[in-house]
Amino acid sequence: MLALVSVVLSGCGGTGSGQDPDPLVEDFGIAFVMRPLAFDAGGALVQQDIRTAEGFTPGGDLFYRDLASPSAPTHNVTGTITGGLGDVKDVEVSYDGTRLIFSLRLPDIPNATRDEQNKWDIWEYDIPTDRLRRVTTANSSMAGDDIAPHYLPDGRIVFSSNRQRQFRATLTDEGKGTGPFYAMDENRAEHAMMLHVMEAGDFGPPGLPDTPGGNIQQISMNVSHDLDPVVRADPSHSGRIMFSRWDNMGGREQISLYEMNPDGTELQLLYGAHSHATGTNNSTIQFLQPREMEDGRIMTVMLPFTGTNLGGDLTLIDTSNYIDNTFPTAANTGVLSGPAQEPATGMEVHTDNSISPGGRFMSAWPLNDGTSRALVSWSACRVVENGLIVPCTPARLADPAAVEADPIYGVYIYDMDNNTQIPIVVPQEGFAYSDVVAVSPHQVPTIIFDKVPGVDLDSEAAAMNAGILNIRSVYDVDGVDTAVPDIATLADPALTTAADRPARFLRIVKSVGMPDNDTKQIPGTAFGASAQQLMREIVGYAPVQPDGSVRTYVPANVPLAISVVDGTGRRLSSRHQNWLQLRPGEEVRCNGCHDHTSGTPHGHPEAPISAYAGAPANGQFPNTNNANMLFSNPGESMAETITRVIPDTLLPSADLHYVDYWTDPTVRTPDASTTLAYAALTTPAPQSAACQTGSPPAWTSLCRAMIHYETHIHPLWSVTRGVAGADTCINCHARADNMGAAMVPAGQLDLTDGVDPNVPEHFKAYRELLFQDNAEELDGMGGLQDIMQPTGPIDPVTGLPTPEPIIVNPPMSPAGALASTAFFAPFAAGGTHDGYLTPEELRLLAEWLDIGAQYYNDPSVVP
Repeated sequence: MLALVSVVLSGCGGTGSGQDPDPLVEDFGIAFVMRPLAFDAGGALVQQDIRTAEGFTPGGDLFYRDLASPSAPTHNVTGTITGGLGDVKDVEVSYDGTRLIFSLRLPDIPNATRDEQNKWDIWEYDIPTDRLRRVTTANSSMAGDDIAPHYLPDGRIVFSSNRQRQFRATLTDEGKGTGPFYAMDENRAEHAMMLHVMEAGDFGPPGLPDTPGGNIQQISMNVSHDLDPVVRADPSHSGRIMFSRWDNMGGREQISLYEMNPDGTELQLLYGAHSHATGTNNSTIQFLQPREMEDGRIMTVMLPFTGTNLGGDLTLIDTSNYIDNTFPTAANTGVLSGPAQEPATGMEVHTDNSISPGGRFMSAWPLNDGTSRALVSWSACRVVENGLIVPCTPARLADPAAVEADPIYGVYIYDMDNNTQIPIVVPQEGFAYSDVVAVSPHQVPTIIFDKVPGVDLDSEAAAMNAGILNIRSVYDVDGVDTAVPDIATLADPALTTAADRPARFLRIVKSVGMPDNDTKQIPGTAFGASAQQLMREIVGYAPVQPDGSVRTYVPANVPLAISVVDGTGRRLSSRHQNWLQLRPGEEVRCNGCHDHTSGTPHGHPEAPISAYAGAPANGQFPNTNNANMLFSNPGESMAETITRVIPDTLLPSADLHYVDYWTDPTVRTPDASTTLAYAALTTPAPQSAACQTGSPPAWTSLCRAMIHYETHIHPLWSVTRGVAGADTCINCHARADNMGAAMVPAGQLDLTDGVDPNVPEHFKAYRELLFQDNAEELDGMGGLQDIMQPTGPIDPVTGLPTPEPIIVNPPMSPAGALASTAFFAPFAAGGTHDGYLTPEELRLLAEWLDIGAQYYNDPSVVP
């Protein structure tokens, strides 16, 4: 250890023999957490997974020093509370530098249930009086874990919590059979952490009780974790909350930086959706613990989900000029090319699970005192050699058999200008010092007051517990007009009919929370062919106007996704893999759509300018109907005009309902009104009748379409069809004819009743539709057998290929209706099954496939 400290000091400009052992005393206090490293039963270090927000390592405590000096006295702030068996994390400093706020967890209670077990709570420490108080009360803390607190400039506190106040209230309003529960993240590993705000309370007068925090409100509606909230001071973002969001929908899984107001409005991606392959050797990393620098850049700890000895690299990100590492903002397109990210230190830090020559960083706190210095929690690079722990050298790192030693995180002041560092808290074996902060006054950001209905928010939408989604044109993709031939042509009724426009409706989809196993065990089979989409509900459809615009009410305070569909209800492109949120009365405006693979990331405010100019200066779209008083303000989209003139058109519908308000009848006959309604089904509809009827439709923010295979899809195969109702799907798609004799199912597809012999949780018909199967033939003895062909491995005895069954690919795919052409093609005009299913039935099948072809879409109905 002495050798290590000597190496560090010599790299920091030490003066040699005779130097004062404490050459630097900074005139500010520091606070940090010290905890033991955790090891498994085999003695290996437990590698933290950054997605494990509820994680707890016994033995962590908060320490305070009134000077940033190695020799300053150290005070254990929380030892009397934890008894040395609890844990502390997420330390923050008040703006006046007199208080610390942090998360503390008391020791485990043996054999306790989740409701009885200790949770992460928020505590506050008043430095001048040396007093501690619990901000979250004991009763309220039983409702969930509260972590990552941060002071808001108005005196409230923002924090991350799995108490899920709004989510649980929505469950109650929906009347779900399971009752309110705590939803799991999309990996179904932990209860999802979402951002909340609360009043802070305060210390009571001497001898009187403290006032706990209260009036807790949930402000973020993610389905996985929202972590590490901080309040920005940069003038263009002052008062905004910046945080790390775990985007985990479908096949995507990454943690990027987001921003929003303290009331949850104006949620926007800040940085990183396409910047995750920027680690060592292009390895995948995530962006955690964002901190703002004085120059507006963002310092983050950049690391993979797990496997790097609890730490990563410190990176500075220019979020003012870049959306992604090599993707500048619209104003800088063609001017800047990146990279937006640069290392904060001169050390060679690896983020790809290899030994890191420059060690690793666990946390950082920019001092923002006019210098480029930061307090850092850093572990030097060390390897194990002949049973001893020795410093890394080029020769040792070149040894392919080199084994990295356990980390040894201490606290240092790092100077980014000179690439030097000085130890402040000397590390020791078996422990980690982290969550370091400088205890001094710092800039108070602007107070952003909560928006008010009727002033900042739409009062009618707020009264409906709805927001307004306003898309300028779905044909605008990353600032490019992708309409054929162009948006203006599609918008002109004289040039294009409704049937010739590809985009006809916007489908609004809501996530369904998953309970933990203590509430109800949901087996993997409940999701069906794929669990990537978990469960989904459809909350309604809004018509896409001729210019591709949409303006519609959507439920507030729930995670939403959208899809653009054609006139038959089939999604036109890949799934929207980000969750949207709107607060009551909030209107969210988007220029258009985006290509996540290569284009502008979702929801970024610096996206390319709109590809669509909107209404002309005279306020009259060409060849539109003056009789309907559809006069536009210059630049308005058609959706903005029609919802202003006819407010009822803001209401989405359970049906795919289209009315041609736009075509001037003196130019051509207006398009006929069309409806694909659940009410036209002869089988059970997936939505309540109350949400399907009325004029305008009786849509509310609680309308839901929940499609389950056994209840809503499977009955389609038994509906009588054809001449005099003599036919059903299962007349042909069965393994026995009407006389009971064996027959090969038409198309090798058996749609009859009965459970699958191998997966009894599913009907066999479901497996036939969505899973590979063996082709069958009559065996000549009144039964069926697999069709075998000699295509298998060579038999060593006969020298001939071994027989194996012919595989039949399923006609459907959980990727959606467009990936299920084998099923839908026969029902197209002129196809072999043309007219066999009604348009309403085909619509039901398409939307079920588009949301994931789940077996169930409500955990309360899962057996």
